Amino acid sequence: MKVLMNAGPWLPVPPRGYGGIENVIATLVPELRRLGVEVVLATVGDSDLPVEERLAVYPSGQFKLLQRPYNQVCGVVPAHQHAVSRRLARGDIDLVHDHVEAAGLTMLAGLGPDAPPGLHTLHWDLRKHPELYGTFDGGSRVRVNGVSADQLSHAPDALRAHAVGHVHLGTPLADGADRRPRTEKRPYAVVLGRITPGKGQDLAAQLAHSAGFDLVLAGPVGPYQQPGDLAAADPQNPDVRFWREQVAPQVDGDRVRWVGTVAGAERDSLVASAAVALFPLRWNEPGGTAVVESLALGTPVVGIARGCLPELVEHGRTGLITTDEQELGDLVHAARHIDEAECRAEAVRRFTPATMAAAYLALYERISAPVPA
Repeated sequence: MKVLMNAGPWLPVPPRGYGGIENVIATLVPELRRLGVEVVLATVGDSDLPVEERLAVYPSGQFKLLQRPYNQVCGVVPAHQHAVSRRLARGDIDLVHDHVEAAGLTMLAGLGPDAPPGLHTLHWDLRKHPELYGTFDGGSRVRVNGVSADQLSHAPDALRAHAVGHVHLGTPLADGADRRPRTEKRPYAVVLGRITPGKGQDLAAQLAHSAGFDLVLAGPVGPYQQPGDLAAADPQNPDVRFWREQVAPQVDGDRVRWVGTVAGAERDSLVASAAVALFPLRWNEPGGTAVVESLALGTPVVGIARGCLPELVEHGRTGLITTDEQELGDLVHAARHIDEAECRAEAVRRFTPATMAAAYLALYERISAPVPA
């Protein structure tokens, strides 16, 4: 089977730090190739993930443009998608696995009956784009999957009619997680992710001060990766406004610290050494990459029981979840008694790359099967 994996034009695969969707693709593709799938990766030029073929319009990721006014950036995705459609016209692709929000779905539907079947993975809040999702019709050739059951439960009927189920995210950190030595824990909580209102870093900082625990915030503010980058930040960027108005006033460098984007061994050490990974969600988290990474690193999860969290975290065994924001502070202290071995074992059981790839290959085979006459 030859699959065109459409990662989009925003970040390289694997990303150099932040990049949830790109990390998912970087985790999935090597396992698919081990299972015999040939992969054509539609991405940007500085991606270095090994594949059979790479397709790119842009030499590097265009993430820095993502939150600029529409009339300045409306050609970015169409240029990328146009290259994808030209590649598909060669006729040797068996299936398209698309990860490009909104535009990927519509391109798959518009390719016509002679195009290969398409699977569009939904990585975001499905209450967005109601006019698109509420009227979508991909016929019998286009299918979608979620990254959690909760995510799909919020889909409009028209979109849900095209769904073939959900696949929980995996992480390479889950491989052999139960065989790693225990990590010496330090008395801080970590929030890993882009600093944006839905992730709730302002609530985390407030709770750190009121409940008396140290907090490390790790992740970019919009396209700005490190504290020094914010000197030249666009004041109209919504994440920058959130940072400056709601989060920065609580970051004192002592009780609450922001360390910018962390990646690789630095990220792993930061999370593995934390007493808890905190998820003070103010939106329905669809997939929770940082959740499964935290469990694989032996760090219990504390968070708001929204979105995928109740599917990924077993309350009392691998973390503590609640519907009460103000209870989170007490749970940060209580979760330090959860055994990190239980967290690691759960990651090995449910969140390895091989588990995710096997689930996707089953979906590929299902939607590629000939329709009975």
